[in-house]
Amino acid sequence: MKSTTLGLIIAVLAAATFGMSGAFIKPLLEAGWSPAAAVTLRALIGGLVLLPVALVLIRGRWAALWRGRWRVLGMALIGVAATQLVYFAAVQRIPVGTAILIEYMAPLLLVAVAWVTTRKMPKAVVLIGSVVALIGLVLVVSPGGGGSLDLLGLGFAALSTVGCAVYYVIAARPSDGLPPVALAAAGLVIGGLALGLVGLVGIVPFELPLVDVPMLGMLAPWWVPLLIVGIIATGFAYAASITASEMLGSRLASFLGLLEVVAAALYAWILLGENLTLPQLLGGGLILAGIAFVRSEKATPEAALATVTEPVEVQPVETGKTAVNSRP
Repeated sequence: MKSTTLGLIIAVLAAATFGMSGAFIKPLLEAGWSPAAAVTLRALIGGLVLLPVALVLIRGRWAALWRGRWRVLGMALIGVAATQLVYFAAVQRIPVGTAILIEYMAPLLLVAVAWVTTRKMPKAVVLIGSVVALIGLVLVVSPGGGGSLDLLGLGFAALSTVGCAVYYVIAARPSDGLPPVALAAAGLVIGGLALGLVGLVGIVPFELPLVDVPMLGMLAPWWVPLLIVGIIATGFAYAASITASEMLGSRLASFLGLLEVVAAALYAWILLGENLTLPQLLGGGLILAGIAFVRSEKATPEAALATVTEPVEVQPVETGKTAVNSRP
C-alpha cells in the first residue's frame, strides 16, 4: 500500500512536470523553431542531465544494462523518437486538439488490448473510469478549430496513440536491476540522437533560430526555456514517470498521465495568460474522477490478469503539451 501511494505521488509529479513543456516551448515555436528541433534538444538535454546520476546508480551493474538493452532501445526509438515523429506529422495535417485527443486515448487502448488478450472483460469500475476520463479529456482539450481531417493525419495520430501506449508498457516492465533513471537517460539520449538524425536528413523540418524569446513578461535567451524544459519537464519527468509506471503498472500510470493535459492547461493560464474555461475545469475534474474509478479496482487475481503489465515493487530513486506536450 505504501508503495502504491508513493507511486501515485510520483506519477502526479511526473504529469505536473511534463505539463510544463508547452508553456515554455511555445515561445520558441512562435520565434520560428520547428517542433522537431525543440523536441530533439529537449530530449538530449534531459538525457545528458540524467546521465551522471545514471552512471553512478548503474556502476557495478553493467550486466543489467545489457539485459535491458531491448527495453532501452524500445524506449528510445518508440517511446521517445517514433511517437514524437508521428505526432508532429499528425499536427501538420489535422487540428492540434484532435491530434492530442487521439494520442491520449492510449489508456483506453491498453484497456482494450488487455480485454482482447485475456478474453476477460474489465471490471465495471475500469470501464466507467475510462468513459469518464475520456469525456474529461475531450472537455480539457476542446478538439477541432479548423483544419481538414484527412485520413493520413488521422493515421499518424493513431500511431502516436500506439506509441504512447507502448511507452507505458515498456516503462512498467520489471526493471531486472536497471534503475529507472538509467532507462530514462539512455532512452532520451538515443531517442534524441535519432530525432536529430531524422531532422538533419530533411525528413521533418529542423529550424532553430537562436533569438531571444518572451518569457514571464521579459525577453530571455532561447536557451533559458529550453533548459527549464530539458531539466525539469523532460529529465526529471521521464525518470519520475518510469519509476511510477514500474510501481503502478501500465494501466493506472497511463490514466494518471492524463493529468499532464490538465497541468498544461493550468500552466498556459498562469504563464501565458491563455483562457481557462469552465468546461476545461469540469474536464479536469472528470479526469480525476476517471482515475479514481480505475484506482478503485480491487487487487484480485482477475484484476491482475486485466492489466497489460503487472506492477512490480521497486525502490524509489532520487533524480536530481499545447502542441509539444506529446512525449509519450
